[in-house]
Amino acid sequence: MCAVELSVLNEIKDYIVDKPRPLIGCETIQLILIREILDFTVLRTEESRELNSATTPLSDKNREQVKRVAFLGTKQKAAESRHLASLLRTATDKAEQKVAECYLKDNLCMTCPRCGLFGATALSEEANIKHRIEYSTAFSLLPFEQITEEITFNAVGENDQRTGQALGSRHVVRPATLFPSIVTLKAVTKEELILTVKTLLSCKSYGAETRIGGDVRNSLMGIVLGWEEIITPLELTLELYDMGATLDAASLQKVLTEKYLSLAGNPDHLKILDSAAVDSLVRECADTKLDKSFLDKAYNDIAEYRQQQEPKKKKKG
Repeated sequence: MCAVELSVLNEIKDYIVDKPRPLIGCETIQLILIREILDFTVLRTEESRELNSATTPLSDKNREQVKRVAFLGTKQKAAESRHLASLLRTATDKAEQKVAECYLKDNLCMTCPRCGLFGATALSEEANIKHRIEYSTAFSLLPFEQITEEITFNAVGENDQRTGQALGSRHVVRPATLFPSIVTLKAVTKEELILTVKTLLSCKSYGAETRIGGDVRNSLMGIVLGWEEIITPLELTLELYDMGATLDAASLQKVLTEKYLSLAGNPDHLKILDSAAVDSLVRECADTKLDKSFLDKAYNDIAEYRQQQEPKKKKKG
């Protein structure tokens, strides 16, 4: 491990915890990322054929109201929660580690890192697990009209290969569309931070019709550590729109430092990592092996967490 990586770990040690606790502290890590659509993607609710959208200002400097595609936080969370469960399932199988089966939504094990991080509701009288990862709606960088289209699909006869009557159409987000997004971690361990970064880097399928599209690339461009969240995804989108051609990690860091740092309630506990530190931390998380020792620590942390949740028995006498 290089010196840069060691210094990054030293910088974040005050914003992670040794063990997860039922009483959650203020230690906050905001992972600022760009979700880039790489295939036609359907971002809609199941009840409607229309894309989810919202009206927002064009940018922080231009308050003209425009329509944007909305990438709902629930859609982001669902894909990444399931992907983390898959990672853990594969990693524990390879490590020949026996763990309880866990799958959404009616058989949550309540004992794995996914349940510990994303939260879980017990179906019995057990205590629930409160989430320590948070999502908000992400808004497209460009207005609705510039990034969407309607695709019509037809049936082709097997005998004559002729195109028959149109079967229907779907509204999609075009490839190369950018969605500035933020994933927020509260009072997480080093292992939970690593698992979250690994999940963001490796999760590729989002939206309502992933069997024929929905490819997405998640790229981390900033990390903010503190006792609070200092910026929301909507504010991030409006700021990045103003940057235009200068949109990069260094420009984002400058905006966060010069503007949002002064708006914080606890500025003395805020740390904004520069682009080199972000890249080093992300690389270290990606390179960490999900071997038996790592998995033992992650699973044992949740086991101890559950023990803390058990009601204390009253002494007789």
